[in-house]
Amino acid sequence: MIVKGNIVDIQNKRIYKGEIEVINGKISSIKEATHNQENFILPGFIDAHIHIESSMLVPSEFAKIAVKHGTVATVSDPHEIANVLGVKGVEFMIENGKKVPLKFNFGAPSCVPATSFESAGAIIDADDIKLMMENPDIKYLAEMMNYPGVLFDDEEVLKKIQHSKNNNKPIDGHAPGLRGDDVTKYISAGISTDHECFSYDEALEKLQKGMKVIIREGSAAKNFEALIDLLPEHFENMMFCSDDKHPDDLLLGHINQLCERAVAKGVDVFKVLQAACVNPVNHYNLDVGLLQQDDDADFIVVDNLKKFNVLETYINGELVAKDGESFVKSVPFEVLNNFDTDKKKISDFRFDSSVEKIRVIEALDGELVTNQIEENSLIVDGNLVSNTETDVLKMTVVNRYKNDVPAIAFIKNFGLKEGAIASSVGHDSHNIIAVGVSDEAICKAVNLIIENRGGVCAVNNTEEKIVSLPVAGIMSDLSAEEIGKSYAELDKMAKQMGSKLRAPYMSLSFMALLVIPSLKLSDKGLFDGTSFKFTSLEIK
Repeated sequence: MIVKGNIVDIQNKRIYKGEIEVINGKISSIKEATHNQENFILPGFIDAHIHIESSMLVPSEFAKIAVKHGTVATVSDPHEIANVLGVKGVEFMIENGKKVPLKFNFGAPSCVPATSFESAGAIIDADDIKLMMENPDIKYLAEMMNYPGVLFDDEEVLKKIQHSKNNNKPIDGHAPGLRGDDVTKYISAGISTDHECFSYDEALEKLQKGMKVIIREGSAAKNFEALIDLLPEHFENMMFCSDDKHPDDLLLGHINQLCERAVAKGVDVFKVLQAACVNPVNHYNLDVGLLQQDDDADFIVVDNLKKFNVLETYINGELVAKDGESFVKSVPFEVLNNFDTDKKKISDFRFDSSVEKIRVIEALDGELVTNQIEENSLIVDGNLVSNTETDVLKMTVVNRYKNDVPAIAFIKNFGLKEGAIASSVGHDSHNIIAVGVSDEAICKAVNLIIENRGGVCAVNNTEEKIVSLPVAGIMSDLSAEEIGKSYAELDKMAKQMGSKLRAPYMSLSFMALLVIPSLKLSDKGLFDGTSFKFTSLEIK
């Protein structure tokens, strides 16, 4: 096979008319050649940090859509499914991913459960990490969210890091806002990346201290604008990622969108492509071609270097997408789950109180971090209830692995004026999380999730909508088009019920993520992510 076009040589920062010959999935030659082709040939895009599960798609279905946008590989942390099913869940992701051409590169989840302050469905300890690190299918130690464990020399945490070092595999970081001596110690432990930087100064400090910084632009957390001005100077040590990408967003685009935005800001196209295509391969030692002779024939054809409209995607010399059509086929797979709780009663969501003030989670649109604020309580018949006037709504996290008392908190900025929304996608333990205007609505939404053994839903007085997620309670067994359409309808319903958030379900899913400050809710109670301990809802 011979492919002709304007060849984008990122390493030598030149573009020339040429042709690529492919034999047995490898690039056998690249040479200058005269022709009338105006398209551009470049290495494929790589998402340098993503949880495939957040697309609500199994890897094989994710691949069908990603290749249309020029993505040829991902660096994937399977810790969402690992928190539900343990090592068995990781093995499911690897095996399903192997059935399609896209090059998934899975890491060993370092924090299952993410903390000891919540109930997960499984535990992955240092002995499990040791075995996983010896597996060639595991490419790295996935994000070390337990940065306090690193800072305080937690024995189990340090063992996991050492097992990764023993196998010469990189260690991913997760340390939002960590600065000064703390970040110096974190890096010196061997942690090499961070995708959680939310300010220019934080990212700059981490870069100057030797970390690779990954610019994240996902469905909920969006740090592109804050960090992109670092790329011109630090392009050799930066990458792009989506972290969490919902199905409706994935249908619209992937890493190609970040390239378009970066070039539109005036960043040199070679520096942009260094971050999007080259750096992940070098940092994670990926078996992905970079448009060099004898490389795997992993490359894309685009119509221009401004919009990056993908015309063709090749993986190992196979044409996997052309003109918006994917040639990746659906594959059969076993549906695994771990869901074991009974339906709840309205009275389970009652919170008896007589206080005038309560601690409230303030959700911030497009951010995973929250604020801790104080608000006036609204008490009816001795029960703390939602106040739609001040937008202080009751929320709950319900243990889905066993019968237990629901945890209760209050949250601001969800904006619902009626009904409730709920999800069994609740990072990282994936218990059921719900927000609503009344105990009745919350109970109804939670029970709809329990009946379906996983999903995302919205309920009001006249309507119930659910996107069922039978695979581990976090992924669908359907295609991206089907799930994307259903999810978009659900998103629309939540907004019609009053939510002003750009992605209410994505934001909801992070309200139980204790490792990101300031105030979050686990199934065990309200948690102060700054002091890393439980706190009280009531202010007495």
